[in-house]
Amino acid sequence: MLGKAQGDPISITGLGAYAPKRVLTNEELSTLVDTTDEWITERTGIKERRIAAPEEALTDLALPAARAALAQAGVEARDVDLLVCATVTPDMMFPTSSALLADVLGAPDAGAYDLLAGCTGFMYALAQAYGMMAAGLAERALVVGGDVLSRILDWTDRSTLVLFGDGAGAVVLERTPQRGFLGFELGADGGGGIHLSLPGSGSRRIEDATGNGYVHMNGREVFRFATRVLVSSAEAVLDCCGVSVDEVDVYVPHQANVRIMDHAAQKLGIPRERMVVNVDRYGNTSSGSIPLALAEAQRDGRLKKGDLVLMTGMGAGLTWGSGLMKWTL
Repeated sequence: MLGKAQGDPISITGLGAYAPKRVLTNEELSTLVDTTDEWITERTGIKERRIAAPEEALTDLALPAARAALAQAGVEARDVDLLVCATVTPDMMFPTSSALLADVLGAPDAGAYDLLAGCTGFMYALAQAYGMMAAGLAERALVVGGDVLSRILDWTDRSTLVLFGDGAGAVVLERTPQRGFLGFELGADGGGGIHLSLPGSGSRRIEDATGNGYVHMNGREVFRFATRVLVSSAEAVLDCCGVSVDEVDVYVPHQANVRIMDHAAQKLGIPRERMVVNVDRYGNTSSGSIPLALAEAQRDGRLKKGDLVLMTGMGAGLTWGSGLMKWTL
């Protein structure tokens, strides 16, 4: 799925993020599983990650992020008519986290649904919200991406435990004088889905006493997939929009592994100083990854009005997705 933005200009007008207070360092992890700070840092670039408190669910992380995004946009929640929440760890399967958020925020008339696309969830949700607005089905959207992956990890499996963290981000989408979103590219390969899965989590019960309810990952295959699609998806959306990679001011890849990110930047020809990196402090927060990185880049003054921003995610499904936009905040 590939397309260039059409119709009225639509952009991000508010941005917010939230991560739990609890910091879990590599040194602490080394007391739980057979690993070391050096081993984790060398292979992933991760030094620490945030872990939700026992009483915190997805909406507890998403709510402050959503409120911050609405505040920055100067938008009242009651004026939001679409709320999309990208997550693989909702509070529960139903009612949806999106509906719960709409209620607490005070958006009683908003259409609200959760979206499952693994770590690519935020990019899928962003594209869907844009499409709904471009089609005239929504006037103002709130897109939330976040996960509490610590709840679905096997805390004895170092191959997954060291990679993931918890966090959430949110953006407000509105019609704007200048065009923000320029184009999107989305894709999926269900044939490769077995390489990153959560067996026993749905209606197809898999009798696996050692793995039910925990993330299963074939690290080698996921690495190959990620290094390929981060590049091909980005190249596709740039080509569709008639934009050269040299014009990209800020590159925000999914924060999964610094080796994957560095590989993509090198293959694309994007200088590393243009790439936003915070995986060292948050780990892989799945659907929260890109909005957390955007919020940090904005806070640090790295996102300036007029900047060309390239975002690419990839994850379970297997899925991938890219978005290209001019920053209008």
